[in-house]
Amino acid sequence: MLRLPTLPLPTVARDLSGRAFGQLMLAAVVLGFLTLALAAGTAVWAVSQNQRYARQVNHTYEAAKAISELRTLTENAETARRSILLTGQQRFIDVYAEVSGQIPAQLAKIARTTADNPRQAEAVERLGRLNRLQVSLFEDALALVRAGRRETAAKEFGFNSSPEVMTAHRRVTGAMMAEEGRRLALRGHERDRTGRLVYQAFAAAGLVLLLVGSGSIWVIRRHTQDLATSRDRLAALNEGLEGAVRDRTADLTRANDEIQRFAYIVSHDLRSPLVNVMGFTSELETAAGALKTLVDRAEVNAPHILTAEAREAVDSDLPEAIGFIRTSTQKMDRLINAILRLSREGRRVLAPEPLDMAAVMESVAASLKHRSDHAGVEIVIERPMPSLNNDRVAIEQVFSNLVENAVKYAKPGKSGRVVVRGREDFGRVIFEVQDDGRGIDSKDHERIFELFRRSGAQDQPGEGIGLAHVRALVYRLGGVITCESALDRGALFRVSLPPYVIADPGGSP
Repeated sequence: MLRLPTLPLPTVARDLSGRAFGQLMLAAVVLGFLTLALAAGTAVWAVSQNQRYARQVNHTYEAAKAISELRTLTENAETARRSILLTGQQRFIDVYAEVSGQIPAQLAKIARTTADNPRQAEAVERLGRLNRLQVSLFEDALALVRAGRRETAAKEFGFNSSPEVMTAHRRVTGAMMAEEGRRLALRGHERDRTGRLVYQAFAAAGLVLLLVGSGSIWVIRRHTQDLATSRDRLAALNEGLEGAVRDRTADLTRANDEIQRFAYIVSHDLRSPLVNVMGFTSELETAAGALKTLVDRAEVNAPHILTAEAREAVDSDLPEAIGFIRTSTQKMDRLINAILRLSREGRRVLAPEPLDMAAVMESVAASLKHRSDHAGVEIVIERPMPSLNNDRVAIEQVFSNLVENAVKYAKPGKSGRVVVRGREDFGRVIFEVQDDGRGIDSKDHERIFELFRRSGAQDQPGEGIGLAHVRALVYRLGGVITCESALDRGALFRVSLPPYVIADPGGSP
């Protein structure tokens, strides 16, 4: 038995298998991608939030600016009113008209910018009422001024509710400015909180990426170390294995040579007694003929001396026994010839040469054309077909046997088809012989390759040597042969060969 050298390999607990390593790397990549996606989403969200806060802050500043401008316009209008009451000059009247005309538009602007705040909307309504009240009071005073009663108007305007209205106006605008300041502070707080959340998210993402990166580096380094260790140990194992294979091959070669010589000697030595048996069988046939003549004469001339047992022995027993001996010796002669043929083939030196396999297959089909036509079987050679560098005689014997078997075991009374095809596959050359004949039972797929073993109905001549010879040749050429078949569904024989075969020194299997 071939014993291989053993070396300690990494244990399952320490070694990361290729599948586990791939799963870990995939998990790391997925986790890293999800982390980056989360960080990118957080960044996008933060930018959108900052933009929203910026818009809100700008809106608050615009509202505060509008309130401040209204306050300024109101103060200017109040100053112009007082100047009119004190001096009665027209230029102050013009200033008042210009300033007071801007106040309604400014109130509308404040209403627009503060529409999202109900408290500010109420304050705008109060400002509008105060402004209308103050305008009404001043219009009454201005009428007295125009009537020449300026002192009266000044006294009335100074002692009526106009100062209280102005005070209320300042209180309302101050409250509005405070409200906008409050909202500005709140939005600043929200912006700061969002910033902290973003920083925390980026810190967490960075930590996860750091852990994933560190873990990936550790796993890759561990896996690389395990691979290097396994590679070194495998190299050492291969060195020992190559030596063991060489020794085993030499042993097999010697054993095969001994078997070949033994088969040759046995078959050769068996032939001599077999020839003697066949010769004496012929003499027995001659003697049986003479005995039959004697029995016939005795039956005519002296029937009283002839017994029924003697007549039966001469007429049936002796011819039957001689026929059985002759049939058995003929079968034994065919078997000995087959063994001799296998022995000689095993001792033949291979002579590799470049082969056009399409041409070889066409030649095989042509040699079987008479038989295939008689059986109603079409032989199809599919092209293109890969070439080989191999022994022509051995290749022709392999495929002649396979195609001949396909023709031989076609379905009786039906036309058949045998297809031969070839292809290259992973550095090997694959040939297939497929038929639509009787098929082979699955339990006999290996049995048919054994010497003197056959499958199915034995209605065709043969000794069960052909496929055994084919497998021996294929093995010797560095290939393998397999069978795929089922009863009544045809058979497919697949031969896998190396593209090149090296000539051996003479008969190594």
